[in-house]
Amino acid sequence: RARTAPQERRRRVAPLAAAPAAPAGDEPLLRGIFEIDKRSCDVVLSARRLRWSPILPESPTDDSSVVLQAQEETIEMKDVFSVKLKRRRFAGQTKGGTLLGITVFKCLKKEENKLTECAIHLNNLSEDHCQSWFRHLKDILNGFRNRPKTLKVFVNPSSHKREATHVYYEQVAPLFKLADIKTDVTVTEYEGHALSVLKECELQAFDGVVCVGGDGSVSEVAHGLLLRAQIDAGKDTDYASNPVRAPVPLGVIPAGTTNILAHTLYGIKHVVTATLHIIMGHIQAVDVCTFSTPSKLLRFGFSAMFGFGARTLALAEKHRWMPSSQRKDFAFIKTLADLRPEECELSFLPLQIPQEDSQENDRKKKEKIKKGSEDQWQKIQGHFLNVSIMAIPCLCSMAPRGLAPNTRLNNGSMALIVVQNTSRTEFIKHLKRYTSVKNQFNFPFVETYTIQEVKVQPRLKSGLDAKESTDLNAASAEGNYPWNIDGDLMKEASEVHVRVHPQLIDLYGVNTDDLESSQATCNCI
Repeated sequence: RARTAPQERRRRVAPLAAAPAAPAGDEPLLRGIFEIDKRSCDVVLSARRLRWSPILPESPTDDSSVVLQAQEETIEMKDVFSVKLKRRRFAGQTKGGTLLGITVFKCLKKEENKLTECAIHLNNLSEDHCQSWFRHLKDILNGFRNRPKTLKVFVNPSSHKREATHVYYEQVAPLFKLADIKTDVTVTEYEGHALSVLKECELQAFDGVVCVGGDGSVSEVAHGLLLRAQIDAGKDTDYASNPVRAPVPLGVIPAGTTNILAHTLYGIKHVVTATLHIIMGHIQAVDVCTFSTPSKLLRFGFSAMFGFGARTLALAEKHRWMPSSQRKDFAFIKTLADLRPEECELSFLPLQIPQEDSQENDRKKKEKIKKGSEDQWQKIQGHFLNVSIMAIPCLCSMAPRGLAPNTRLNNGSMALIVVQNTSRTEFIKHLKRYTSVKNQFNFPFVETYTIQEVKVQPRLKSGLDAKESTDLNAASAEGNYPWNIDGDLMKEASEVHVRVHPQLIDLYGVNTDDLESSQATCNCI
């Protein structure tokens, strides 16, 4: 016994924090020794976390009761998105190589809602040891729900500064490959290409669909997904009063100019953040609107503008030959210079909120959303500079609080924002408020409503003069009025009926109420 005492003092393993009983899912699956950051560590793996503590030498004193304290480090397995065997290979060698250990890739949350990746290297030269740990780690990752294994990807090469293709292959595709996600990529060649593909492709072969582009591209893909769902369900696609949900989630990679949907989902326009949300399977149910005329369904979408916002887009579309930023600035200034209201009638059904507090509130709320009696409808008529209808907050860099800061992603309602006729000076003051933290609706000519449905009926003008027949007013002179639906231009002459449908599609993203900074101010996503 005396001979073994010096050997006992050579090295002591600082014990991991002991617990009376491990919580469910925290029972040790494996325990072993790896080198991490040039230190030998005692590593323990459970279904919930990976934790390690350095192996420290015995205290230099002869007092065996004194043991150097080692700080334990932990990774939650829910934050891990990939694990790889680490090998040393010669130049040009693509397979095999000397095993060095295991690399664990973690999703790390940073400031301003950004996500980034970081790697932890577990070094051990034993092939059997590393293979055993690798299999257990992969089994844990494969057990997480909602994480996609296969994705259908649409890339719009014409978005913004024609950066989408570069963004996907340089930033997104490497992360998908790292996460072992198989992809089928379509680079769109014309407007409506994604819609055509979605109508024909085998959607059941994919866990999700991803769009790399701007708001217009995302709107087309979302519309295509929901239209395909109606076709598969045998629904009438000309009349979607009670549409079925999209079959798979939609991921949004921002590669456009404004990127409202991406900014609303992630709290920031950041490609890596958007990609990691998709990889991690963060899914958020989102409300969707249907835009219809009395005879047909026009579009599934998230937001729309009639009046100033639509006329600005219509003018910008006529000058596609100009660079994107110049085109939009020109259209904005020209539309503002020729500012004039639209005469129309708005009929809307206010949101009916159940008063009783019970478990059936959600069910009753959905029932009330589906049907409202005629005497609950309200009507306003007049001259309006702009009418906005939004089922989501619509955040962007130019409107950090959102275009509709009082709505949510999935509360079963829309924001109706009506800007009545006023002077150009007062209207500009209203527009400037969007870029600040001040309330953009605190003007006597701005009215806001929380609604379930709205019907917009333009009133055709008679006796238009020559100026009204040019540029901005050419559409209305022909009897067709421009609509800006999720950044896409549509022209309709008749009444447009907009309904909100609760949680009709799943988007890869986070709950907006959990995001930081500007959104926390207005309690938006």
